[in-house]
This record gives sequence, structure tokens and C-alpha cells, in this order.
Amino acid sequence: MKTPSDLLHLALAAAACLLSGSLTSTAAPATPADIPAFARLIDAVAQGQDKLRLFIDGESMNPDGYILGDVTGGIGLKPGPHEFTLKRPGVSDGVTRITLAAGHTITLIAFAEQIPASENKPAYWAIRILRLRQMEPVTKRSATFVSVSHTPEHEVEIRSPNGKWTAVTVKRLALTQSPILYPEGYVPLRCHSQKLPSIPVGGPGNYLVLLYDDAAGLLQSLNLQDYKYLSAD
Repeated sequence: MKTPSDLLHLALAAAACLLSGSLTSTAAPATPADIPAFARLIDAVAQGQDKLRLFIDGESMNPDGYILGDVTGGIGLKPGPHEFTLKRPGVSDGVTRITLAAGHTITLIAFAEQIPASENKPAYWAIRILRLRQMEPVTKRSATFVSVSHTPEHEVEIRSPNGKWTAVTVKRLALTQSPILYPEGYVPLRCHSQKLPSIPVGGPGNYLVLLYDDAAGLLQSLNLQDYKYLSAD
């Protein structure tokens, strides 16, 4: 017959085994379904009134809306198909449907396009969405130029550390790549003698430079860093 002392020893031994098992067990590896996908919005819609609103699968992402030149962070979403709707008063809605891959970020550039008049409808502005997908990771420093300006083509110049300017032809709704020779710091840009915001360069990566028009039709630009190359979707 076991004494209370024997029972206590058995209980302690069982608890030790359970504790040992919990310490040596490892978490199951994450599956693609557990890894989120991301979407980033850039507001380049100069036409219309009030602010731009983004809806994903019918849900408003920011009740306060966005203004021209705003860039969101990555919005985490479940991998798979999603519907993105962009609304702004005075401009026809923009809608796109995208299947997002786990661990990847897609950049949505919203801009307005003038639709010519038809027999039954006068000319109007409609939101269009340019989609940029990530490709392979970047091990060096590069710049991707993209334009949604209404000018068919812009010649942007990028300066190297020795002071030399290199021309980059940027066509509307097309992507153009250029190496960045600066190891770090601010890379000067200009277009038709107009200074553009410099690219703040840190570690290796791809730096997106977007050209767009403001409400007065004047050329503007913004830039942001991505860690992978981008391609038009």
C-alpha cells in the first residue's frame, strides 16, 4: 500500500514529465494561410471634391479619408481574392479585384482619367488604379520611376555622387528602372529644370518615385522605399 509520501513523489514525477514535454515541444511552422498579405495605397487623384475613400471588400479602411499625396502603410489582409473600391465625390468610382499572395505587398496608385464625351454622356473624370506587384528582393540600391501625370513623357534627371546628372525617360503608366549610386543620403532629382523631392537613401532596396499632377496641373512627385523590385500588374 502506497503511503501519502509515495503518492506525492508520483505526482511530482508526473508533473515533471508534463513540464519537460511542454518545454521540448515546438510550435507548428506557419502555413501560407497564416502569413498575411499587404496592400498599400497612394492617392494621386487630383480631381473631385473632399477626400478619397478606400473600401476593401465593402469595409471602409479610413473614415477620415485620404488627401492628394497620401501614402498608407501596408494594410494587412488575408491572402486570396479581394475587391478594392475607391470613391471621391465628383469622380466616378474606381474598382479593382486582386488575388493577394501571402507575404507580398501590392501597391495601388489611384489617379483620375478624363473619359471623352459620348453621344449620351458628357466628358467626366473616373478613378483608375495602377497596380504594382513585388518581384524578387533587391540586394543593391535602385529607383523605379512611374508616372500617372497626364503628360505622355517626362525626362527626369538623377544625380550621381560625382555631380553628373543622368537622364531617365519616364513614360506615362510605364515603369523605368535606374541604379542609385549613392550609398546613403539624399539623391537629388530634377525634371525640366524643376527640382523634385530628393530620394532619402539608406540600406539596399528599391525606391519608388511617383510623378503625378496636382489640381492645377503642375507636376509633383513623391517617393518611398520598397525592399523588392516592382512590376506593373
